[in-house]
Amino acid sequence: MPDAVATSQTTSRDPVVARLPMSRVPERLFSVTVIGSGMIVLLLLGAIILMLATGAWPALKAFGIGFFWSPVWDSVNEKFGAGVMIYGTLVSSILALVIAVPLSTGVAYFLTEILPVPLRRAIGVAIQLLAAIPSIIYGMWGFFILAPWLAAHFVLDVADLAAPVPGLNKVLDYGGGNSIFTAGLVLAIMILPLITAMFVEILGATPVVLKESAYGLGCTRFEVVRSVAVPYGRRAMIGAIMLGLGRALGETMAVTFVIGNATRLSPNLFAQGSTIASTIANEFNEAGAGTMKLAALLGLGLTLFIISFIVLAASRALVAPRAVS
Repeated sequence: MPDAVATSQTTSRDPVVARLPMSRVPERLFSVTVIGSGMIVLLLLGAIILMLATGAWPALKAFGIGFFWSPVWDSVNEKFGAGVMIYGTLVSSILALVIAVPLSTGVAYFLTEILPVPLRRAIGVAIQLLAAIPSIIYGMWGFFILAPWLAAHFVLDVADLAAPVPGLNKVLDYGGGNSIFTAGLVLAIMILPLITAMFVEILGATPVVLKESAYGLGCTRFEVVRSVAVPYGRRAMIGAIMLGLGRALGETMAVTFVIGNATRLSPNLFAQGSTIASTIANEFNEAGAGTMKLAALLGLGLTLFIISFIVLAASRALVAPRAVS
C-alpha cells in the first residue's frame, strides 16, 4: 500500500517538475523569483507613468505644449503653467551641486589622505549620519535658524556688493531669508553626505602605486588629486554627482519650508520661489477630484518624472565605457 500511495503522489505532480532532477528545483525557483521581481518593477513603473499621463492629459490638452514653460500659475482663473516650478527646481538643484561638489571633494580627500587612520572611521560615520536625518528636520532647521541668519547677516551685504555690477545685481538683488538660495543651500547640506561617502570610496580605490609614483615625481597633493585620483575615478564621480542631483530634484519637505512658495518668476536668487515638489505638496490638498488644478498638479509630477529620467539617462551616457578606436 505505501508503494501505491507514493506512485499515486508522483503521477499527480506537474509532469515538468516531476522530470526535473531535485538539484535543479532550487535553480528554477530562483529564476522564477528574480524574473517575477523584475517584471513587478516594470509593471509598477508602467502604472505610474500611465497614471501621470492620463491624469495630466486634461491640462496638457487645454494648455498645449506651452504648459511646460508658461510662467502663469493662477488657480482662481484656472490658468496653469509649469515654467516657474521647473525654473525653481533646476536652479535650486544646480546651486546645491555647485556648493556640495567642491565641499564633498575636500572632505573626501581629507578623510582618505590627511586624517590619521584611527580618526577616519569616527568622522566618516559622523558624516554618514547626516544622511540619516529626516528631510523635515533639515527644513525646520533651515526655516528657524538658517533663513533668519542669512537675512540678517548675508543677503543684504551680498546685495550691496553686487549692486554696482550690471547683470549681477539682478541675480543677487535684495530679498529675504526664505528664498531659492536658501533652498539650494539646504539641499547642498542634504546631498553632501551622499556625494562625500561615494567620493571617499572612489578616492580610496585609487591604486597606491599610482599615487606613490606621482609623489615620487615631485607632485604635490593637489596635483596628485587632480592628475591621478580624479581621472582614475572620473566616471564613478560623475555617477555620484548625478545621484546627488537626482536627490535634490525630488526633495520636497525641506525645500517647502525655506523656498517661500511664491509662484512668480524672478532671476534674483534671494527672492522667493517654488519647485515642482513643493508646489505639489502645498496645493494637492486644495485640488478636488476632476478639476483642472488636479490635472495641472499631475502634469507637474509628469514633468518631474521626465526631468529625472533625462538626468538618469545623461548620467548613464557619461559613465558608459567608451569604445576604443
